[in-house]
Amino acid sequence: MKLIVGLGNPGIEYQFTPHNLGFLTIDRLADDLNVDVRNRQCQALTARAQIGSKHVLLAKPETFMNLSGSAVRCLLEKHELKAEVDLVVIYDELDLPMGTIRIRKRGSSAGHNGMNSIIGALATQEFVRVRLGIAPEKRILKPFRKSQLKLVDEVLDKAVEAVRVIVTEGPGTAMNRFNRKSEPPEIA
Repeated sequence: MKLIVGLGNPGIEYQFTPHNLGFLTIDRLADDLNVDVRNRQCQALTARAQIGSKHVLLAKPETFMNLSGSAVRCLLEKHELKAEVDLVVIYDELDLPMGTIRIRKRGSSAGHNGMNSIIGALATQEFVRVRLGIAPEKRILKPFRKSQLKLVDEVLDKAVEAVRVIVTEGPGTAMNRFNRKSEPPEIA
């Protein structure tokens, strides 16, 4: 089984903000898989599903972004999973342009507090991450602007597709397919 975690902050006021792209990706993936992310375990909302022949556990920590590590560690332990081979974390990235997606097998937090929490709780940087660009957005806790919604919708579709490839074909294949230099988005 793979644990697919989207990072974000709980609460309606944060629901459609750049900092919640991880949660939004999990919601989009859950819709595609026809499951509801509503079971509570380890301070997270979860849902079991299947991608191809692989079982997955979708999770949205309810701990707020900066404390995500405790929920992720608990889920890994409860389901006897290993971060290095079973964990995929999806989150927003200020260092990447809006609409960009980057997949990595390991790495530092680059200052992202949710990733700092997970790396600290797991004592490893060895797990797959899907980084979704939000630059130059500085209002990460304010709702997306209407002019951004089409691009957000496209990146969520791309992130869901990337997660499917990671699970079914492996992170290397996903990196080759999705880590391409993207064209700058058109600004209306």
